[in-house]
Amino acid sequence: MPNTKGVRRGTRYMFSRAFRKKGPLSTSIYLKVYKVGDFVDVKADGAIQRGMPHKFYHGRTGRVFNVTKRAVGVIVSKPIRQRIINKRINVRVEHVRQSRCREDFLRRVKENERLKKEAKEKGIKVSLKRQPKGPRGGHFVSTKYERPEEVHAIPYEFVA
Repeated sequence: MPNTKGVRRGTRYMFSRAFRKKGPLSTSIYLKVYKVGDFVDVKADGAIQRGMPHKFYHGRTGRVFNVTKRAVGVIVSKPIRQRIINKRINVRVEHVRQSRCREDFLRRVKENERLKKEAKEKGIKVSLKRQPKGPRGGHFVSTKYERPEEVHAIPYEFVA
């Protein structure tokens, strides 16, 4: 049989509900508040077919640009040939969830503000730039109970 060209082609597992997560949706999904500028993850829920995003946007992170009664507008970047286009899609709230992509950034900003305040009180200058993780510290290996073993390469033998 030839491949179909439908909108839901290749989504058998992508849009299926997880193990023990089937059945009606929780009401907490509808009570979440989305604001313009929030980062959201687009994750299509197979139980709700209305307002479902195209399979390309499944798993993408975007920014909310519009909020309506039942849906949110999300700006998602989409690579097309050599350029990246910002696409605006309208998705029902069942298919989006708050993204955790900015948690680390916001935590770092809070920590930097605290460090700046402390440094200002003490009158010292502090560098807030992130530093790359350095090499691990050296250590000695104890050979008290085990003798070191010499390892040699096995010489190559041609077997006919």
